[in-house]
Amino acid sequence: MRSMLVTGAAGGIGRAIAERASAAGYRVGVLDLQADATRAASATIANAVPLVANVSDEAQVEAALDAFGACDVWVSNAGIVRFGPLAELPLAEFRAAVDVNLVGTFVGARAAAKRMIARGHGGAIVNITSMNGVVAGPTSGAYAATKAGVALLTQQMALEWGRFGIRANSVAPGLIDAGMSARILADPAVRRAREERIPLGRLGTGDDIARAVLFLASDEASYVTGQNLLVDGGVTHSIIAHLPRPAHVERGE
Repeated sequence: MRSMLVTGAAGGIGRAIAERASAAGYRVGVLDLQADATRAASATIANAVPLVANVSDEAQVEAALDAFGACDVWVSNAGIVRFGPLAELPLAEFRAAVDVNLVGTFVGARAAAKRMIARGHGGAIVNITSMNGVVAGPTSGAYAATKAGVALLTQQMALEWGRFGIRANSVAPGLIDAGMSARILADPAVRRAREERIPLGRLGTGDDIARAVLFLASDEASYVTGQNLLVDGGVTHSIIAHLPRPAHVERGE
């Protein structure tokens, strides 16, 4: 049985990834900082192992991997956002996002890669970035910068670890009806406005992201590495569609 460890897996996108991995036959490590939520999520997922750790704490991550055992796929999903205008954002909140999103991704992926290299069987790493790592979002603090950093870090992982048979890719979610977007989408008017601006006409789901992760983790993607896959219903590249044009141009005149 292949194994996958998912960080930030007690809820939201991480839980969706863990559930789909379990359904695909993986033994799944459900790693999160919240012990009760981690145990509750693991209890509903077949072949799941609850693991409690702070992803930015190297000793805790190493201990979690030791407890889990062999890891064929590592998924860095844990992340935080601290909203606020940059000019007013407390430095502690900027650093917190960097520590979890960027440092945490590095700590976990490196720990998993070292074990994959030692085993000699290769493996796959999938890091979760964001559409905001491709285009910045207002008042998102350090979030966009950290996710852009994760995308480039993923390329470096692919470059350095490919010779060991390790593939490293990232998935960039768009407007997803899960996890940290819950506060934003709780406003019905905001939800409708966002849905209307997505070319595919709907918000994404955690399972949309999970399917992309499982593809990149699978042998179907055996020649894919160093990529940042946007899973966003087309919204990231749709800005021109929201800019006004004269009526005669619309008519092709």
